[in-house]
Amino acid sequence: MKKYVEKNDLIVLIDSNFKKYIVDITSKTDKIKGVGVLDPISLIGKEFGKQIEIGNKQFWILLPSVQDKLQNVHRRAQIILSRDAAHIIINCSIESGQYVLEAGIGSGSLTIALASAVAPGGKIISYDVRNDFIEYALKNIKKASLEQYVITKLKDITKEIEEKDLDAIILDIPNPWEAIENAWNALKIGGYLCSYSPLISQVEKTVKELRKHNFIEIKTFENIQRELVVSSHGTRPSFDMLGHTGYLTFARKILQS
Repeated sequence: MKKYVEKNDLIVLIDSNFKKYIVDITSKTDKIKGVGVLDPISLIGKEFGKQIEIGNKQFWILLPSVQDKLQNVHRRAQIILSRDAAHIIINCSIESGQYVLEAGIGSGSLTIALASAVAPGGKIISYDVRNDFIEYALKNIKKASLEQYVITKLKDITKEIEEKDLDAIILDIPNPWEAIENAWNALKIGGYLCSYSPLISQVEKTVKELRKHNFIEIKTFENIQRELVVSSHGTRPSFDMLGHTGYLTFARKILQS
């Protein structure tokens, strides 16, 4: 485990309100919103875990976790939150060395989580029909230092999937039911499919299509998260409950019996 910041490190600065700022030590002196003018080189030699002063503010300096990277994603399109990303990774059994395809790169939030899971031996192949989304997402992915694990393609998954024997396919598109046949053909036997949809009508069409193909373990989940506020006076639920984000539908490929 590293004790001190070194050249080429990616670090996270966390202020007293737990706001996070990802900093690339190799980047040029720049004005960082909420921090001020910072020369990243000046952080070399600082001890991880210690609080340092930048300007008139105090920051803890740490190596960034996957959660830190996800919370630092700049949003252009709606992102898949970490609670749903974790559910996708576990229920699709995604691990190091696998090849996973996602359709709908958005702002790159899920891509970052998936790339962290498949590294260092695997790859994430990401299809999107909009090149501007791909370019924007790649900025977030590069900021998270995970670009070497991601391949992007300007493609429509409902038309074609080039890759074969994929470990998992994740659909974050408005019409996932139109990609089910291509997904089945591209998955390995036992491979997983996940569809993320904000509307229940999308889920119904997707499940109906899944049942026409050789998929088992078809299940749909909704994750509702509520933080508990623990103080010296007692414990209560937070007033800011994180409610509905989307529905997650999972399925697993088999051969025809």
